[in-house]
Amino acid sequence: MTAEAGTDLVEGVLPRSPAGLGVLAGYWALTKPDINLLIGITVFVGFCLGRPTASSSFPVGLLINSLLGTMLVAGGSGALNQYIERQFDAQMRRTARRPLASGKVEPHHALWFGILLSSVGALYLRYAVNMLASLIAIATLICYLVLYTPLKRKTPLCTLVGALPGATPPLIGWAAASGGLSAGAWVLYAMLFLWQFPHFMAIAWMYREDYDRAGYMVLPRGEGASRFMAWQSLLPLVVLIPLTLVPTLVGYAGLTYAVAAMFLNCGFLYWAVRLIFEKSNFVARRLLTASIIYLPMTLLIMVLDKN
Repeated sequence: MTAEAGTDLVEGVLPRSPAGLGVLAGYWALTKPDINLLIGITVFVGFCLGRPTASSSFPVGLLINSLLGTMLVAGGSGALNQYIERQFDAQMRRTARRPLASGKVEPHHALWFGILLSSVGALYLRYAVNMLASLIAIATLICYLVLYTPLKRKTPLCTLVGALPGATPPLIGWAAASGGLSAGAWVLYAMLFLWQFPHFMAIAWMYREDYDRAGYMVLPRGEGASRFMAWQSLLPLVVLIPLTLVPTLVGYAGLTYAVAAMFLNCGFLYWAVRLIFEKSNFVARRLLTASIIYLPMTLLIMVLDKN
């Protein structure tokens, strides 16, 4: 569901296994489970922070329903995204072994699999959680598939468009817990929105030749690519760093969270700046790793230090 928030954890590589297990592994890979792990964490954080403080007991059942419904929609969107991009995925080394690109799953099977997962997930959120959580999930799915996915072949600004649905998982969790969206939910949304830019620029820089070969315009052509990468990596971080302190400044989180957030911010910023100056794949991978550590750590510490 997040916009190319793939954690690059050997994406789409299927294990050697008997035929039946290989098919199951193919469908599992269609759901982009590495991305869904981050989505689940952000939904969990949104749920915990959005839960009314006056509640006497933690609604474990509602949390499980929220996670399950969201993961179904996210898994369906991952399958549908791979269905749409199957021909282009086959042209990229990074994605050539995805189930559809490699021919391990039939396209029409993947299409119906994605529709089924997404529909079941949206209905599950509607009836097991609430209408608002379901509507946010549906809007995210539509924006991701209808706007972001085709724009990747038309303009480098696709990252901006993709970051809009990519930041919604904590909103789903917050809506599930509280039935609404308050200012705190939008702070989480803004944090996740800004985080995506340096995260994706690291991926875009590492695989820029792959993307060019498949006709994706995630970076401008020619010399403008490095400048675009630099601005998209640095400017969002400059805004993200003070934004992470807002929960402490307004009394929502404690001092422990603020100190930890600043420490994590420094590491994230360090690798972004190094990539801007060195422009190497090695540093890009370090920035990617830093971003993957940064997001769940920052959010989970916020939950643990919630006032």
